[in-house]
Amino acid sequence: MYRNILIPVSFDQDRDRDGAFRVATALADEGATITLLHVMEPIPGYVAAQIPAEIMAESRVEAEKRMTALAQGMPGAKTAIMSGHAGRNIAAFAKREAVDCLVLASHKHGVGDYFIGSTADWVVRHVDCCVHVIR
Repeated sequence: MYRNILIPVSFDQDRDRDGAFRVATALADEGATITLLHVMEPIPGYVAAQIPAEIMAESRVEAEKRMTALAQGMPGAKTAIMSGHAGRNIAAFAKREAVDCLVLASHKHGVGDYFIGSTADWVVRHVDCCVHVIR
């Protein structure tokens, strides 16, 4: 069905990442590109000032290792890591890479989502491709 699939990856425990992988694999055409994208959200400046630079660098290296391990479970998958606002980066990546399907594992909505929104809500409203939200 789809030739270029994007799976945003969060390391939170409350998301069905395996379900997103199964759906993406089922929707992929033979020879499709599947990209796993992790967005590292910025740490507020007043907190970042208290964290040694080597720990900050270490967190990115750890994220890269985790992404590589996840990609090994999906033959042909590639990985990408970005920094910044999760929703904006997911949408920008999808547009730049001409993604035709985005498979996003979301958490269950809570009261806070009505006031500040969730990444999944933001992405659904701002991308120009098919989106499958897994809950």
